[in-house]
Formats: sequence, structure tokens, C-alpha cells
Amino acid sequence: MKLFKYLKKYTKEAILGPLFKLLEATLELIVPLVVASIIDKGIGNSDGAYIIKMCAVLVMLGVVGLGFSVTAQYFAAKASVGFVTGVRNALFAHVQSFSHSDLDSIGTSTLITRMTTDSSRVQSGLNLALRLLLRSPFVVFGAMIMALSIDGSAGATFAVVIPALSIIVFGIMLITTPLYKKVQGGVDKILKRTRETLSGARVVRAFAMEDAQYTSFSTENSSLTTAQKKAGHISALLNPLTYIVINLGILLLIYIGAIKVDSGELSQGQVIALYNYMSQILVELVKLANLIVSITKALASASRISSVLEIAPTQSFGECGADARSEYAVEFNNVSMRYPSASEDAISGIDLKVKHGETIGIIGGTGSGKTSLISLIPRFYDARDGEVRLDGVSIGDYSREALMHKIGIVPQRATLFTGTIRENMLWGDKNATDEAIYEAIEIAQASDVLESKGGLDAEVSAGGRNLSGGQRQRLTIARALVGSPDILILDDSASALDYATDARLRASIKALDCGQTVFIVSQRTSSVMFADRIVVLDDGEAVGIGTHTELLESCPVYREIYESQFKKEARA
Repeated sequence: MKLFKYLKKYTKEAILGPLFKLLEATLELIVPLVVASIIDKGIGNSDGAYIIKMCAVLVMLGVVGLGFSVTAQYFAAKASVGFVTGVRNALFAHVQSFSHSDLDSIGTSTLITRMTTDSSRVQSGLNLALRLLLRSPFVVFGAMIMALSIDGSAGATFAVVIPALSIIVFGIMLITTPLYKKVQGGVDKILKRTRETLSGARVVRAFAMEDAQYTSFSTENSSLTTAQKKAGHISALLNPLTYIVINLGILLLIYIGAIKVDSGELSQGQVIALYNYMSQILVELVKLANLIVSITKALASASRISSVLEIAPTQSFGECGADARSEYAVEFNNVSMRYPSASEDAISGIDLKVKHGETIGIIGGTGSGKTSLISLIPRFYDARDGEVRLDGVSIGDYSREALMHKIGIVPQRATLFTGTIRENMLWGDKNATDEAIYEAIEIAQASDVLESKGGLDAEVSAGGRNLSGGQRQRLTIARALVGSPDILILDDSASALDYATDARLRASIKALDCGQTVFIVSQRTSSVMFADRIVVLDDGEAVGIGTHTELLESCPVYREIYESQFKKEARA
């Protein structure tokens, strides 16, 4: 198991946990002998002092055994929690290395399940394994050896019972392992369906699709329930089958013991000891059976985590720093791009050279490829054909850090994170001063947001849900500006702003003296009409590149967009 490398830091705990459990088990194996001694010598001889002495020994064994058990639990918990912490950290770091294409292919819901449910199962399984995986077999075989030392022929019953129980336990384990993997796959589907429905609750209600979504969820939930019932039915056979075998063994043992006591070959205390050893085997094998189920689930979950860790990121980065400089800030050389699950290109044949300090507007209808085009600049996706260059260097030659240092992006969906406004702003530059943050907020026209919320230390809820859409957009723009990037990408980031605020925002960005290259993606002609050049996209192709005036004369698509919006604005 490749995940065991994360257990190396806890090797001592992983050894001491089972060791103390074995010490406890050793004391447990001594108890039946002490009880037999009390019956044969104490009760048989009516020796009260001996009975008291042996009872004190039993109490001592119990107290010492408890100490060993608590110590074992401490080490096992420390090892399992530390192990899963390392696995989660490695999994999270590995997921961060995935490109958007990788994330699209794997699925967000699957990764969430691996990080939460699967990790918790692995932790629980390892904890149980460290405490019981050696202890239970040790007690089983130890009890058999102790029974054989008391009486060979009576102890032979153990030699029949233990293999029968082993066949039951491990046979069921082999059957249920693939079933639990199937169950986890069903959990992924349920999580995906739930996530989509909850995140799109407004859309579902707007189109009155509640019944359809419920039917779809019920179908997948029924499939998961069927798989869980099948695995549960087989797992449920463990306890009754083990009890049947053990009880048959006890009946046989009592029968043989009664005959031998009658003939004087065994004492009553020895028969009681044999019975206690058989009971110990019953308890431990029931524990082992439940342990096997837990370990089976843990192994299935560990396999799913390993499968994600084994996925190699499709993107590799070079070592070029952010200080490269050339005539053009960004170059698209006959670029085409296709999403992983798509059969057609999202954009194709794009040729565009952008100089430093230029403002480029990108406009087009819904699905025309606007976001797809600008997602190539920060390398969220890679071009299928052609090449994207920044400052004359192929985008694949930059290190990830250098690429992110050169680019500031405001995504189409404004997202803020739990914390304060200051903490969110520091995502743009972790070393930014308050003065730099205030300046960025002022440029982003978000000063009123800061005032209404109480300053930089105002709390932001997950996703910025305690802010309006326009407030979130302005703060995400400010966050991008804090890092003073060479290239600023605004992906339809002013859609929730009124026209006056949008105009002030564009004027503030244009007035910056740092020579930023700006890409403005929008469906509003008013947002891009003052750009140095405008790229008009239609069905993934650039059908026009030029100024607002030039495109009105030469590009029917742009003219249609402009006129449709102008008429709406005039009517408004």
C-alpha cells in the first residue's frame, strides 16, 4: 500500500500500540488459569484465604491490563490521526497541482468524498487494525495453545473450530471488498447530484424541475441503497455464522469435559478454564469479523485515495521567472482549445498579438468562447493546437509562481473566502500593506463597501454570501489589483455593476500608471467600446478584431450586438 509511507513518522506509535495490546492479551490468557485455580484449590479445599489471594490477583491483572489497553489506545490514535493528516495534506496538495482539465475529468464531488468520507474511514480502519489486528489472532491461537496444554483431546475441538471460523471470516471479506468499492462509487454519484441540485436550487425552482430532480435523485439513491443492502446482507452473516460454529464447539467441549470429569481425567476448574478459553475465542473472532469489515471498507477507501494520488497532472511547468520582457505581452498563435469531454473545439484558429499597456475587449454571445480564450492566459487549460506566449516565452516554460505573479484574474463568478476583507485582499499579495489594499479597493470602486462593513477587519462568510453580487465583484477586482500584475483579466466581472460604477471602474483602471495589459470580457458593448482593440467571438472563432468604430463598419456580429443593446438602453 503506497499510503503507508505517510506512517513512517509514526513508526514508534505503530509498534507500541499493538505491543501494549499484546501485553494486555497475555494477561487475559492468564485469567482462566487463575479462575480454574480458585475453583479447584480454593473452593475445592474450602480455603478462603487462597480465594481472597487469587481474587486480588484477578483485580491486579484487570488494573494492569486496563493500563496497557489505555496506553495502546493512545499510541494507536496518535498514529492513525497523524497518518490520515499526512494523507489529507498530500491529497490536497496533489489536487492543487491539477489543471482545470484534470479537475473536469475527475470530478469535484469525487475529490470531496476522497478528502472527507474516505479519509475518515481509513483513519478508523487503521486505529482498529493497530489495536486488534494482532491482538485478536494472538488471543485466538493463545487460547487454543492454553487449551491444548490443559487437555490435548478436549483442546482438539479448538483445532476444528478455528479453521472453520477463519474460512467464514475471510470468505465473507473477499466477497464484500468489491461490493464496498461499488457502494463508495454510488456515494460519489449521490454527492454529485446533491451538490448540483443545491448549488442550482434557484434554477431548479425557476423551471419547476423539483419533481424531475427528485426522480433522478431517487433513482441514484435506490441504486446506492440496493448496493448497500447487498453488502450489508453478506456482512450480516458474519456474527450468526460465527456464533453457530462457536456454540457448537462449546457444546462439544462441555460434552467431552463432562465425560472426562466423570472419569477423573479433568477437574471442574479445568473444564471451566476450557469453556472460558472457548468464550474468549468467540469474543475475539466476533471482534475480528467486525474488524475485517471495517478494514475492508478502509482498504477500499485507501485504494480510492491512492488512485487519485497516482493520477499525474497533465500540466508541467518550466523554470522561467516573471522578469521576461518582449514587445508583446500576450501572443495567441493560431490557438485552438477543446474541453476534455467535448467533441468540438471551444475556440479555434485565434491569432492575436497584444502589446504592453493595451486594453483588449472581448465580446460575443453566450457560448462564443470568451472565457475559454482568456482561460488560456493563466493556463487554466492548455491549447490543443497553436501556442500562447507571454513576453515572448511559451506559457509552458514559466514556473507556476512566475505565471501567477504576472497575471491577476477576476473570474466570471466572484468568489470570496471565509475570513476578513483584509485576509481576502492578501490573496493578491501576501505582503501587501494596508495602504496598498486601500488603494486597490478605491480603484475597484469598493470604498463604500469597506465603509458599510466596518473596515478591513470585517468578516466575510464562505463565498461572500453576506455581500451583494456587486460588492463581491468589486472586492474580487480589488484583490486582483493588490498584486499589481502585469496582465489583468476581467472576465465579465462588472455584470452586477450599474453602468455608472462600471464606467468609473474602467476609467480608474485605465488611469493606472503601471502599464498594465488589460483584458475585459463582457457582453456589454459599453464595457469594451473604449478598449484599444476589441475581439469579437462567434462560435469559438474571431470574426472581427479592431476598434469600436472599425467593427461597427466591418463586423456584422458586433454591429448586431451593439444595436440590440443600444436600442434597449434607449428604451430604458
